[in-house]
Amino acid sequence: MTTEPNPPGDAETSDPATAKQRIVSLLGQAWASMGGLLSQLDDEQWEANALPGWNVHDVVAHIVGTERQLAGAELPPPLPAEATGGHVHNDIARMNEAWIVALHDLPHEEIRQQLSEVTATRLAQLDAMAPGDFQAPSWTPVGPGTYGRFMEVRVFDVWMHEQDIRSATGLPGNESGPVAEQSLAEVAGALGYIVGKRAAMPDGTTVRIRLSGPLVTDLLVAVDGRARVVGELGGEPRVSLELPSPLFMRLAGGRIDGEAVLDQIELGGDQDLARQLATHLAFTL
Repeated sequence: MTTEPNPPGDAETSDPATAKQRIVSLLGQAWASMGGLLSQLDDEQWEANALPGWNVHDVVAHIVGTERQLAGAELPPPLPAEATGGHVHNDIARMNEAWIVALHDLPHEEIRQQLSEVTATRLAQLDAMAPGDFQAPSWTPVGPGTYGRFMEVRVFDVWMHEQDIRSATGLPGNESGPVAEQSLAEVAGALGYIVGKRAAMPDGTTVRIRLSGPLVTDLLVAVDGRARVVGELGGEPRVSLELPSPLFMRLAGGRIDGEAVLDQIELGGDQDLARQLATHLAFTL
């Protein structure tokens, strides 16, 4: 998963020890929730299509491969461009696909066990890291940041992939609580890009995205030379959307087409601009 750069999160602004503890705890919760979900699946659900080119087994292989890589494992052999499918669009995706291929033939129960083992290893590694190391400069999928910022993005990625599996298998859940809230914060940090670049709202536009639940909040954006998140609008917005938080997250994650779910979104204010925003919420690449 890669995204446009967004503002640094708690990992770079709070007391280092407190920030590290919070992020590691969230990762532990995200991995535990995914593990609990996988324990419920039958063989047919493991084979369900979860993302373009990936079934549920492949999604889990992606998480396992990423965490094995972060734990220090050797990368699988790179795949030639012609060996990857149409869902592979960049170098990071090609690297991800190499893990998918390497782990493809494992039995479902074994890939589930590998997830349990590698996440236990990763938690031990993260627990052992000094808070200062969490603040060290690092590559992240959202641009230069710190290792802690990278782990914030991992929370979002794992949660989104759990939702991919839940959507594919008809087992909704984990749509509220600390991990879901952190994942929403990741999207909120990119709202300037979403509103200003992806949806191309004109200068002077004010936007309110009202999430009706299970996460309930108003996300406010003003476009004044550039789009930015604000605390208040000083009046009614020119453009407003109201929708459930799980639907918003699926749209922001590029999992579904806004045109296909417009009947589930309440458009307010300028109807043309509201429709334009509702159909251009995706920020992951």
